[in-house]
Amino acid sequence: MQMVLHIPKDEPPKRSALLAAAAASAVALCLDERVGPGGEWEERYLAWKRSRIRKVARRARGAHWLAAQEVPGITIDFDGAQARALVPGPVGETDPRIKRLQINGTELPFDEPEEIDPEYPVLWVDTDLGMTVGKAAAQVGHASMLLAGAMPVEQAYAWAARGFRCGVAEADPERWARLRRRVAEGSAVAVRDAGFTEVAPGSMTVIAVP
Repeated sequence: MQMVLHIPKDEPPKRSALLAAAAASAVALCLDERVGPGGEWEERYLAWKRSRIRKVARRARGAHWLAAQEVPGITIDFDGAQARALVPGPVGETDPRIKRLQINGTELPFDEPEEIDPEYPVLWVDTDLGMTVGKAAAQVGHASMLLAGAMPVEQAYAWAARGFRCGVAEADPERWARLRRRVAEGSAVAVRDAGFTEVAPGSMTVIAVP
């Protein structure tokens, strides 16, 4: 799954808001009716889901961001930050308008969300890993998918009705230790990375709390 992060040069978004938009766009695509039985995206989505699930986040601005809107997918706007999750497909068949976008480059500083709303899920990122914004975007995309899969159907529908809104925040070592205990207790879900880029295989990167 290719993900495109809108990072304008003059007024870049807050990192936490951009990651929340990325997480919401990924799960919104995975639960869209077009990936369901008979949907126009069903075949491509199921082929991806049945193989090794990977996400790649790229950055775009200006005309390149507008061009990305023409590629099948879903864009989410969260507190002024925008991200688009694209319908998955083989790496070799990546649309040229997306393939030309850079994976590495512009970074965004860590920030504290203005408020963490307890009415919405929170995706906690392990700050000690020092992940780039692109890597973190892919990881919170994994987390939102796992969280939706762990929810009762009624709760997932309710979350969908709220646009899959969620909070994303960095967890310091003390909080991370508490979150790991919640994972062990079954009251939170964790993403464990395969280790292809930036982090060691098996690293727990994001913990999602309903």
